[in-house]
Amino acid sequence: MAEDLLNLKQRDNSYTEEHIQTLSWNEHIRRRPGMYIGKLGDGKAADDGIYVLVKEVVDNSVDEFNAAQTKASKNIIVNIEDNKVTVRDFGRGIPLAKVVDCASVMNTGGKFDSKVFKRSVGLNGVGIKAVNALSTYFHIQSFKDGESVSAVFDRGNLVSKEHISTKEKNGTLIEFIADDEKFQGYSYNFEFIETLFRNYSYLNPGLCITFNGKEFKSQNGLLDLLSENVSETPLYDPIHLKGEDVEVVITHGDGYGETIFSFVNGQNTTQGGTHLMAFREGVAKTLKEFFKKDFDYSDARQSLIGIISVKVEEPVFESQTKTKLGSKEMYKDGPSVRNYINDFIKTELDNYLHKNLDIADTILKKILASKKEREAISNIGKAGKERAKRTLLNNKKLRDCSIHYGDKNSRADESTLFITEGLSASGSITSSRDADVQAVFSLRGKPSNSYKESKQIIYKNEELNLLTAALNIEDDIANLRYNKVVIATDADVDGMHIRLLMLTFFLKFFPDLIKLGHLYILQTPLFRVKSKNRNIYCYNIAERDMAMAEIGKGAEVTRFKGLGEISPEEFKDFIGNQMKLEEVKISSDDSIADLLSFYMGKNTNYRCDFIKDNLREDINNTEDNL
Repeated sequence: MAEDLLNLKQRDNSYTEEHIQTLSWNEHIRRRPGMYIGKLGDGKAADDGIYVLVKEVVDNSVDEFNAAQTKASKNIIVNIEDNKVTVRDFGRGIPLAKVVDCASVMNTGGKFDSKVFKRSVGLNGVGIKAVNALSTYFHIQSFKDGESVSAVFDRGNLVSKEHISTKEKNGTLIEFIADDEKFQGYSYNFEFIETLFRNYSYLNPGLCITFNGKEFKSQNGLLDLLSENVSETPLYDPIHLKGEDVEVVITHGDGYGETIFSFVNGQNTTQGGTHLMAFREGVAKTLKEFFKKDFDYSDARQSLIGIISVKVEEPVFESQTKTKLGSKEMYKDGPSVRNYINDFIKTELDNYLHKNLDIADTILKKILASKKEREAISNIGKAGKERAKRTLLNNKKLRDCSIHYGDKNSRADESTLFITEGLSASGSITSSRDADVQAVFSLRGKPSNSYKESKQIIYKNEELNLLTAALNIEDDIANLRYNKVVIATDADVDGMHIRLLMLTFFLKFFPDLIKLGHLYILQTPLFRVKSKNRNIYCYNIAERDMAMAEIGKGAEVTRFKGLGEISPEEFKDFIGNQMKLEEVKISSDDSIADLLSFYMGKNTNYRCDFIKDNLREDINNTEDNL
């Protein structure tokens, strides 16, 4: 003990002035990029850092469009080629004397006093500097009244500066190449970027973004967003209400859950915030008061489809990536976000329903149907919840983690639940997982086909009841305990069937889990090609053949058919930093009802014909040729 105290004292004494560091602005960003852009990533996920860099630059151009409102400023040109991003807008241009400062001096910008940019997304003077610091090449150029100032940087360090005369139209040009050292092996998925630009066009009618020659513009704004991005068929024509600083669209579908898009000053707030909570409350409260009926707010919001877009004077976001609004007030010394949105919806929606009694009647029928179903399962649900609560305390199916989605922890977004089949698979994952952020739920055999079931199945079926309780999503998707819910089944016929049954369950009862990007499929290697000194893991036949050719004579090939066959030591690589996940997505062309009817209904003959028409056989790549 005395020796330990002496060592501790010696370690304390080693802390001197030379251990205190002052980092330059760019070095701080490079060492702590998560503080500025969230996670890094390689471009395979829509929230990876390279897309945040693109958004930070384009945000400024969209802010300029809204502030300038000239014919020229309506056009923004974006090109990406060989990982080089180029953004050119035709706004007023950065004041020439401040071009270098705007790109390299922290907390420098034109949006702090709200005199020039009244409703902008970026207010902290950080975003463009983060792009600069995390790029090996960053070029910024302002064109203003026949003059131009340009500057080139390398990882935030100024390389050159030039002031010239020009005939170019006013505006700003930014080019950058993200640093491959930080975003290792990255590439851009243009589908993610096109989604971003579509949202810009929906929220800014009149704006035209040309991306690699393809134009994104919208005539009908939020109504276009609804029609092009919601797979359900609305029960009635969408209600479109517009005020000075708020715009909403409201309708209902015929499924479960809610589908709500939320935006602040043109920023897609995928994690919601104070405006989304106010919207959900305002719609439910107004409908209840209008119909003077005794139903729960959940009855009014069942299968609600909506959009809320607000313009806040000085928005406060809960992170630099601006995905959740934390602002309490709409304006400085003005009304709260909650009161402003509630009052607007109460007045405008109430007026609309009085003028459109046919739509009001459709809404009432929908609410009463939801109320009837809720009451029918209330007793079953109450018993099921109590059973799940008791069982979860000693639940052998769930190996929980210590950090959950929504916790005030820097790793909360990493929280993941693996849904596995059988004890052998769950055992491998449990032994090799990161217990801080990775949990495991083990299924026993095949779950029920819930396609034609009512929501009562959640409470009657113990396994589905426990899974729902573990996720904590029965009452509200906002209570979700894991950011990523991963279906991890074997790569055989039974595994694929279980995967399909789980997809059916989530699509039927919790579609928001998919719509909000929380559901994934785990990709595990199908083959291991082994030599005496090396293992190569392959995810398809082509990779296997390449590995066999690379190793040459003596290559030993193992075909993994079950997750339980993979040792915990090997599995650690497949659920770690290099984990391959495929996000489950619903496109705007997909109808959930039609999908479930075709794949899970009783149309066996049609499905058989579909399989025959789409069956592919590669004689040269069968397992018999291994």
